[in-house]
Parts: sequence; C-alpha cells; structure tokens
Amino acid sequence: MKKLFARFFGRLSNFFRKFEYLLQSEPKEIEQESKQQVDESIKDFQKNKKKTSDKSRNKIIREDTLFVKDPRDIRDIMELMGVPLVSISKKRTSPMVYESPDGSIKVKITPLAGHYLASVYDWDIVMCVTRKIQEIINSNKDIPPRTIVIPRYELLKELRRHDGKKQKEDLEESLKRLQSTVIETTIWNEDYRYKSGFSFLDNWGYTERKDVKEFRITLSEWLHYGACKKGALLKADPIYFNITSGLNRFLYRTARKHVGNQKQWDFLVETIYHRSGSDREFKKFKHDLKKSVHDNNIPGYFMKWIQKEGKEYIRFSNKKKELEDMVHPSEKSEDEKFK
Repeated sequence: MKKLFARFFGRLSNFFRKFEYLLQSEPKEIEQESKQQVDESIKDFQKNKKKTSDKSRNKIIREDTLFVKDPRDIRDIMELMGVPLVSISKKRTSPMVYESPDGSIKVKITPLAGHYLASVYDWDIVMCVTRKIQEIINSNKDIPPRTIVIPRYELLKELRRHDGKKQKEDLEESLKRLQSTVIETTIWNEDYRYKSGFSFLDNWGYTERKDVKEFRITLSEWLHYGACKKGALLKADPIYFNITSGLNRFLYRTARKHVGNQKQWDFLVETIYHRSGSDREFKKFKHDLKKSVHDNNIPGYFMKWIQKEGKEYIRFSNKKKELEDMVHPSEKSEDEKFK
C-alpha cells in the first residue's frame, strides 16, 4: 500500500513541476493535460488498490468457504426443523418425547441400548445427503434413490472438516447413531403406514481401496419420502456448519423455518423449551437461552428477549429486513401506510 501511495504522489509531483514550468505559455493546454494526468493517476491508484482489495477479499472468501462449494448446495428438511427429532446435546441416552399443542404432531425418539441419541451434529450428514437429492431433483431425472454414494473427501469438505483418520471415524460414529436412533412419529405418517421402530438410516457402509474412499448411505423409507416431497428442502446458511453450540443450531433451524424471508417471528420461551427436546431443567435451559440471545450469534437472524402481556418471548428478526429498514426508514414508513 505504501508503494501505491508513493507512486500516486510521485506522479502528481512530476505533474506540478511541469505545471510551474509551462504555466505562462499554454494555460488552456495545461489545464486539459492537468486534468488528464490527475485522472490517470487516480485511476491507476484505484486500479491497483482494487487488485489489492480483491486479493484480500478472495483470501477471506477462500478461508470462509474453504469447505463449501456453493451456499445453495446446503439443504435441510423443512418439516423436521421445528420439532425435536435430534438431540441438542451429544451424549444423551434418555428418550425424547414431544406432542404439539393441538396433538397433530407426536414424536418419540429412543436410542438403542448402548448408544447415544442422534444429535443435531450428526444431522449434518443428512443435510449433505439432501443436497445430493436436491441436485437429482433439479436435473429432472427420476426420483432420487434411497442410497446415495458420497466420496469421503467431498463429505468432509462440505462439513468443513479436514480429511483425516479421526474425522473419518467421527463420521462413522455419527452414521451409527443415525441408524440406531429409533423413531415413532405422526409426521408423514398420519395413517401409520410406517410402523414404529424405523430410523433415519436403513444402513450405511464405507469402501476404501487404492483409488476409492466413499460412503454409501441408505435413508429409511420414511426419511426418503419426506426429503423427496415437493418443496420439502430448504436452503440453509453455509455458516451453520460452523456453529458449535447445539442450542444455537436448534435456534437457527427454528428461525430459518418460521421466519424465513419474513421480517420477524415471536416464540414463547416455554415453546422454545419444548421444541428443543432438552432434558435440562427449565430454569437451567432458560439461563442458557438468555446467554444465546445475549450473544446473538446465529447467521441471518437477530434474537431479542421481549415481554408481551406478562409473558416472555424470543423474537427472531430477519437481519436483511432489519438492515433494509435502517437504510430506508422513510420508504418503510410509506409502506406501512398501505398495510
């Protein structure tokens, strides 16, 4: 940057020396030449500055998206984003039971003996599989198969993890939990055509040879049906995979489903607690929730603790909409007149 400034002011200095020498003889000509030289100097400076900025920006982009090809590739299953089908803690062994206030949605999730419940971190693998399903749907081919093959490197890359022995073993443990977690639910199952006892995955396998390292993942009929329904898959922010807190992952998925591209959505704190499936006491959960809201660190949405009619709520606001209102407050006020 110092060199760029030196070059810029050097050219200006040369110009002014020439300007003093020719000042009395050709004023109009000099004026034109002066403007041209200054414009050229500024353009040269901006061009080189832009190159430097582009390099820095590209470096940041490469670092931030090191393991993601395209944000549009990340998909979640919308109907499953607001109910407790996976644990927000990594080592839960107790069942999760949930029923919606109107009784239309019932969920019971149980781990097999000797296993932990599938967690929200394990769900990352399902999101990668649904990306593949979305690609097949977009290509207008046949119905996506239940078995999806993903190279190990590609899977770890999408999950923003390095390709190593430990990471491969972690993937295998996640797949085991997704297969060993037993599901009973009314979701996509009002007539109970899927009997109790199914899981997220029917089976999985890993193949490693000299030139092949890949996972073969077979979704259960229930999960495959839900993922292939029209409009079932929802884009998720690629930064989601960087969220380390299980509670924050749940909060993001809740906001993404219910707020979406709207301005905001309010949830009772008690509703958030029940939908999270947390096995912590409500008082402790509420403490954790307040900290998450205070930190306000989920992609795409603001969180705010509010009170209405003597009850406590979490307000999820769309960051983009909020910023647009800040930039164009007058336009927003005009719009409000017609609502």
